[in-house]
Amino acid sequence: MKSKQTFIYLLAFVLIVIAVSEFIGIQAVKVGSVKISLLPLVFAILITMILGLSIFRKGFMKKIYSEANVAFSSKYLIFIMLPLMARYGADVAPRIEEILKVGWVFIIQEIGNLGTILLGLPIAILLGLRREAIGSTLGLGREGELAYISEKYTLDSDEGRGVLSLYIIGTLFGTLFFSIIAPIMHASGFSIEALAMASGVGSASMMTGSSSALIATAPDMEQTINSYAAASQLLTSFLGTYTMVFLAVPLQRFMYKLLVRGDK
Repeated sequence: MKSKQTFIYLLAFVLIVIAVSEFIGIQAVKVGSVKISLLPLVFAILITMILGLSIFRKGFMKKIYSEANVAFSSKYLIFIMLPLMARYGADVAPRIEEILKVGWVFIIQEIGNLGTILLGLPIAILLGLRREAIGSTLGLGREGELAYISEKYTLDSDEGRGVLSLYIIGTLFGTLFFSIIAPIMHASGFSIEALAMASGVGSASMMTGSSSALIATAPDMEQTINSYAAASQLLTSFLGTYTMVFLAVPLQRFMYKLLVRGDK
């Protein structure tokens, strides 16, 4: 009965946060010549992050941020994203011919997933991480990497703690980061099509934040942005596993042995 009551509190809290975020709406912030569009999704993340701090997590808020509610929200987040992914899948169909013409670009961009290893692994080692770096730099720490690390090392291992840490950080800050960086990159000269492709990184929330920010910047290209982002997301979800297993894992092993000698 108690758990049911806290769950009802969670639903009420979610509805209030959504209402407040939608009331705030899309806010444009100019940084020099760059216009950054802050979406309701960004405000929702910020509100829940701030209220989740220990200073506010007391009394009624402590019930909302209970371990059971947090575990439930993390576990069933994917079900909230499924209707969104179905919508994006439908967006691909009207522009399928245009997408197929540049299909090779979508495949080549999968190599970009190796950037977390090429750039992230040396920095992680430099910061003092060891086996944790294997889990935290294999990819963006989404479901594919989480599944691979948990099967190979278990989540109780150093590697497991690394991928779990990145999964949590990505969930908290990933959408916020992509919502801000996408319009900045567009103002720097990158094309809408390229940025829409880059939005499909294997995370539904990050893709939504990035593509929505691009749409706010160029509303006349909404259909193109949604189509390219959705096609990229679907391809990343499909090819990402093979890229990770056959390219990312061997590259990471080689670099780890090279950077950390004597650690097996």
